Amino acid sequence: MKTSFFTIALLSLFLSLYPSLSQRCNKKDEKILLRIKKSFGNPDVLTTWTKEIDCCSWYSVQCDEYTDRISALTIFSGNISGRITEAIGNLPYLETLILRKLTNLTGQIPSSIAKLTKLKTLTISYTNISGPIPSFLSQIKSLATLDLSYNGFTGTIPPELSLLPKLRTLRLDRNRLTGKFPESFGNFTGRLPAIYLSHNLLNGSVPQSMAQVNFTALDLSRNRLMGDLSVFFGMNKTIKAANFSRNLFEFNFSNLNQFPESLSVLDLNHNRIYGSLPATLTGLKLQTWNVSFNRLCGEIPTGGSLQKYDSSAYFHNQCLCGSPLPAC
Repeated sequence: MKTSFFTIALLSLFLSLYPSLSQRCNKKDEKILLRIKKSFGNPDVLTTWTKEIDCCSWYSVQCDEYTDRISALTIFSGNISGRITEAIGNLPYLETLILRKLTNLTGQIPSSIAKLTKLKTLTISYTNISGPIPSFLSQIKSLATLDLSYNGFTGTIPPELSLLPKLRTLRLDRNRLTGKFPESFGNFTGRLPAIYLSHNLLNGSVPQSMAQVNFTALDLSRNRLMGDLSVFFGMNKTIKAANFSRNLFEFNFSNLNQFPESLSVLDLNHNRIYGSLPATLTGLKLQTWNVSFNRLCGEIPTGGSLQKYDSSAYFHNQCLCGSPLPAC
């Protein structure tokens, strides 16, 4: 019995001298997380965030298996009220930050987020965060995914976002953004697979510089954009899904006769597009297409997959010459 007591006492002393062996959580990270919890109003969803529990085991927290530093903070839903504290910038090993469906989260994005130099995914969506989209986000060169959809952001799209060399997905849809499509977006290096800007108040023409960028998905629907869309198409492109519906685009569709083989979704409904459908559309394996409520004329080209879709996708047009489809 004495030996057993001595062994336990020795083990307790050893663990007290080397607490990292009994607790993974970094104490600096723990302190920052507790400040974040306080800024969120100490909600019930974060009840596990206590000093009695190792912070690597807290709800919505993930630690790196090698460094034991906080690498991911993903909070979904929950009765969270308050603002994002500046303290969040003091989690230097954070790679993923997701704050989603927190409708009582208000304020603006704190500038300290720019200090998170390892951040790869930043998602703040379905919240009441507002104000301008900060240009300092362009300082986080490691960002691959930036999702700021379904918020209350206003103002213009920061042209500096094109300086993010690793960005692969950009979501700014469902806000109240105004102004023009940034000319600088033609300077994206490499390939930007997906960009979503729908349900905003963007206006003006899409810049010709966009011809230099290769997309796989593009959604500009429900804005006030105008002009020509040929910059997004061509045989050398890899775009798979394109939604330009409910804008003010106006151009001769007959002149747009080169489409990438990868294109499977094309939605152009509710614009001012005129001319006729190019025969080259028949060479595409379209899963979804809609060109209704424009000013198109002529017949649907035969061949390919066009004929199998509901004809209303095309027949709700009015020729510029004044007669309804199918012929002028």
